[in-house]
Amino acid sequence: MNAVWQRLTLSSFPLREFLSSSYLHQWLVGVLGAWRQTSLVMQWGDAIALGLLSLIYALAPFVSSTLIGLLLVACVGFWLLLTLSDEVSAKNTFLFTPIHLLVLLYWSIAAIATALSPVKKAAINDLATLTLYLLLFALCARVLRVSRFRSWLITLYLHISLIVGVYGIRQWFFGATALATWVDPESPLSKTTRVYSYLGNPNLLAGYLLPAVVLSLVAIFAWHGWPRKALALTIFIVNSACLVLTFSRGGWIGLVVAFLTAMALLIYWWSIEMPPFWRTWSLPIVLGGLIGLLILSVIFVEPVRLRVFSIFADRQDSSNNFRRNVWDAVFRMIGDRPIIGIGPGHNSFNKVYPLYQHPRYSALSAYSIFLEIAVETGFLGLGCFLWLLFVTFNTALTQIQRLRQSRNVEGFWLIGAIATMLGMLAHGTVDTIWYRPEVNTLWWLIVALVASYWKPIGFSEYPISHSQATT
Repeated sequence: MNAVWQRLTLSSFPLREFLSSSYLHQWLVGVLGAWRQTSLVMQWGDAIALGLLSLIYALAPFVSSTLIGLLLVACVGFWLLLTLSDEVSAKNTFLFTPIHLLVLLYWSIAAIATALSPVKKAAINDLATLTLYLLLFALCARVLRVSRFRSWLITLYLHISLIVGVYGIRQWFFGATALATWVDPESPLSKTTRVYSYLGNPNLLAGYLLPAVVLSLVAIFAWHGWPRKALALTIFIVNSACLVLTFSRGGWIGLVVAFLTAMALLIYWWSIEMPPFWRTWSLPIVLGGLIGLLILSVIFVEPVRLRVFSIFADRQDSSNNFRRNVWDAVFRMIGDRPIIGIGPGHNSFNKVYPLYQHPRYSALSAYSIFLEIAVETGFLGLGCFLWLLFVTFNTALTQIQRLRQSRNVEGFWLIGAIATMLGMLAHGTVDTIWYRPEVNTLWWLIVALVASYWKPIGFSEYPISHSQATT
């Protein structure tokens, strides 16, 4: 049974043998190695890569998608340069993890879907965009292996999110013009301000802030010193409040899922030091208290009650009715091309969806990431994506257990990664802001964070210093 589990989670997959037998790996990796040894700039290759990534995560909420796309191209180009000039060694072999393998498999399925797409031109353009995001993951996973770089990138994102959150709260107090119909016009909340900060959409803002809320929560325990802990607490309070004030129902669902997951994992982390009573009852007490607090909020806070009850209003709520009509069309699209889909991306979706849509219900996406993946790459792509999630969560939990035994505070970031991913997936079940660059770049950063901790079974750990990372 253990052998089956290891095969399913790719824990025992012979990555070194796989890479050594790969012609593509042999021909490309290290081909520019001699040049790199003499290049002064490339001696600081990973540090330069960190700078490029920092630009993406510092500018994402404030600039256009076009500029983010150009930065992604720069990151991918530099990743390719680093890979071609890498030293072929046992240590660098482990830059490639089981998560990378499944990301590559997912890209391969998307490429096949593109080749078989009924709208090939649109699908090719969107495949290029998907490739940029997946290679961003590869660069992030490489850079985040260095603990100093990992700390810098997380800290940078949290500081930027604080700026975004503060401006969102300012909109709540001073008002903000609704740029679209974000609430049912017949609802008592139709005049309620929904903050959107610099991102222009409250649902998108909720998706952007969700990782910041979780990572700032675990930063309270991971960061050393009371000033840093106070900063983490401030970021947590500000961004939590701003996310709530978006009145994004999907964002609220994601926040609840992420927070409950984080609390459960934090209790598991500390249970090793707890007395027997608290080891048994702390989880039911804490989770029960949190759920009770949520119920009280729904009962006594009218805006929350109205917004939550609208989730269960079915077609009586205009937003629910819109999604139901879109989903009806999406199910028919999946039924016609269930195996490989129509090809990746919203351009492909926009070409095919009008053939299935109900009158007056145009849409840019499937309003569910799982349905979107099934439409784009069929059940093959959806199955691969679910396998990727399974392996990623298993990797994170395995490394949490390892770090928990040694009481290494790095484990808190993995707790944050699991909670963030589950929260983003919960939000994405009823929305597709996940595909926007401000959120998609964060998703692959979190997946890369998990991949950066991966250790093969039976391989002795080695510290990664700054000098090793830049040679």
